[in-house]
Amino acid sequence: METIFNRRSIRKYQDKPVEKEKIEKLLRAAMQAPSAANQQAWEFIVVENKDTLNKLSEMSPYSKMVSNSAVTFVVAANKDNFKVATAWQQDLGAATENLLLEASYLGLGAVWLGTAVSEENMKFVTNLFKLPDNILPFAVIAVGYPDQKNTFIDRFDEKKVHYENWK
Repeated sequence: METIFNRRSIRKYQDKPVEKEKIEKLLRAAMQAPSAANQQAWEFIVVENKDTLNKLSEMSPYSKMVSNSAVTFVVAANKDNFKVATAWQQDLGAATENLLLEASYLGLGAVWLGTAVSEENMKFVTNLFKLPDNILPFAVIAVGYPDQKNTFIDRFDEKKVHYENWK
């Protein structure tokens, strides 16, 4: 639970690479996510090249931190692997959250940038990485060693909990 409570969106990173072993752990965590009919339609692009990170940071006004990340992951769906075509965003959301939680556990900072929420963002990522038609970009996750303090905020709100009915 500590990892869940300590996870925050971290947008400032130290100028320090993320070790290959940690990158693999992040990917392994993502791929342990639940998946509808076990379709596991996820694909990942690992980006460490500074020129590519700079280009990717132009995806939207909210993605500038990508240029200063040590590594950024593009999470995408492969339509060829769909068994339940309506569930791909749920599957990739679970994979993305697993990656974010593992980043926190490993002492890394990360932020989830929505891609599938914007047709413009999807086109940008598709064009940048020359994705084929069967690959749908879902999210961009910037990762690095945090260069900002993480402060716990208790988000529990009992008014949002309903037992047995809406009352």
